[in-house]
Amino acid sequence: MSAVEERISDRRLLSLLRAFLRAGVMEQGTVRRPVTGTAQGGVISPLMCNVYLHRLDRAWRGAYGTYLRYADDALVMCRSKGQAEAALARLTVLLAELGLRPKPAKTRIVQLSAGGQGVDFLGFHHRLVRSRAVPGRTGVTFLARWPSRKAMQHARDRIRFMTMRARLAAPVEQVVQEINLFLRGWAGYFRYGNSAHAFDQIRRYAVMRLAVFIAKRHQRGRAWGFAQIYCSGDDLGLISLNGIVIAPRPHRAWREKPNTAGEGRR
Repeated sequence: MSAVEERISDRRLLSLLRAFLRAGVMEQGTVRRPVTGTAQGGVISPLMCNVYLHRLDRAWRGAYGTYLRYADDALVMCRSKGQAEAALARLTVLLAELGLRPKPAKTRIVQLSAGGQGVDFLGFHHRLVRSRAVPGRTGVTFLARWPSRKAMQHARDRIRFMTMRARLAAPVEQVVQEINLFLRGWAGYFRYGNSAHAFDQIRRYAVMRLAVFIAKRHQRGRAWGFAQIYCSGDDLGLISLNGIVIAPRPHRAWREKPNTAGEGRR
């Protein structure tokens, strides 16, 4: 609240924020009021997180590398191992001043190199890769990105939930529509990058789960369920994820600038 009061002086707004912070959490029919912090999943938690960690943003200095933060996920890009170690030490000190500490399971130093480890950030896995050499051209090293293992597992879990045995009474058309809604949103987020292979995997998984759902619904074998999908002509309306991935070329801008004739973006 002291961080909020640096910019906000409206008493009614401050009172509203304090009311949010005092609100309890309903657990098994009982209201629990934590002494500190905000309720996990509460509507105000992301806002207060950004307000609180803004002090960390202001205290950072470029000598420790390029600092990136989105909500409670932070990434520091450094030029050497020594700079990375100094950045981690500096980050630990700054967080301690705020009464926080890095999460050990998610905090590590990784060397980005072609064929080496990558780093997960905001659902994407980022890794340096070497492009294939073609006659007359040499391969180049560039930073590729695709959905992380956690993001892929989350997609599978959602699709499995929508096609579980407990929903066998639901119409197939409804289940397909729900899967399509999820796939559109998921693919819309991960379309920026080198995600074509991951999209193929998730699409095949959706087809498999839908085939199993149909087979169980009619008490038939899995092969019969696949036949119903492939013989329908349009995969029972299940959307395709082919052709929607935007994979930027190595060392090229993601989007072309508008030309002087005003024809817009290419």
